[in-house]
Amino acid sequence: MLGKTASGIFWMFRYLERAENIARLIETGHRFTLTRNRGRQDEWRSILSALGMDAAYRANHEEYNAAQVVDYLLRDKANPGNLRNLIDSARQNARTTRTAITRELWEAVNECWICVNDALKRQVREAELPATIDLIERQTAQVRGALENTMLRNDGYNFSRVGNFIERADSMARLLDVKYYVLLPSVSFVGSSLDNIQWETILRSTSAYSAYRWLYPGRASALGIADFLILDRRFPRSLAFCYGKLTDNLRHLAMSYGVQSDSLTEAERIYAGFASMTAASILEDGLHEFLVDFLTQNRRLAAMVEQEYRFNS
Repeated sequence: MLGKTASGIFWMFRYLERAENIARLIETGHRFTLTRNRGRQDEWRSILSALGMDAAYRANHEEYNAAQVVDYLLRDKANPGNLRNLIDSARQNARTTRTAITRELWEAVNECWICVNDALKRQVREAELPATIDLIERQTAQVRGALENTMLRNDGYNFSRVGNFIERADSMARLLDVKYYVLLPSVSFVGSSLDNIQWETILRSTSAYSAYRWLYPGRASALGIADFLILDRRFPRSLAFCYGKLTDNLRHLAMSYGVQSDSLTEAERIYAGFASMTAASILEDGLHEFLVDFLTQNRRLAAMVEQEYRFNS
């Protein structure tokens, strides 16, 4: 496969996953504002910080008003990384790789683009926000369904999965960092009712609430939730699960191209590291520090994939 085609498929699924996870972060911020009477601006600021958009937002806005932040993330032209632009970029990549993807996958991406653009033609009111977030999540899920049900398990499929799971791991780490490092008012709140409510909000925003309850009946705890979202290999959004899948798909690519893959070696190293960790040790050493280090490694792996498979050629 040409590097340009591989890049288009890789980035199509990165953009789709990023759009969905922006929607999940907005949902998280909205839920947090419903559980706290004060500090609502801090919560929206933390969402922007997690996405690396805080400085750009402050250049155009004086306060962290919920309606302004949500509009900035969803559709504001002043924000080139807004959700609508991400969906548009995914569709553009689908068009340029049209001969390498199935008709069903193209139609799913196109339908997603049409529906999201229609929903975001005007500013979304607070009362409409839950339905809009649900629409975005359903449309992106349909694209993944078309991929899984119609694509050959060839290099195009593997590049799509690598892009998807690199972006998903990045977004999960950012979401966890919003919760534990930025949002919690002080260490004195650890284990409090506020702490537990916020952790449960994270579970709901990652579609993990029911799965967590099946595995951990009773009251949710920070330790149990951190273990589930970071280390549990059964949950499809955990960091360990993402790297298990990344390792599998990079291995298939290495075999397909007959190369000794440095990106595969790096993914295997990161994945193996999860086996030696416990949630208790991560929290004891510092969850924020762990997440910052993980995000750095994840970005490095993405750059290695792009260089190794000559995305710019």
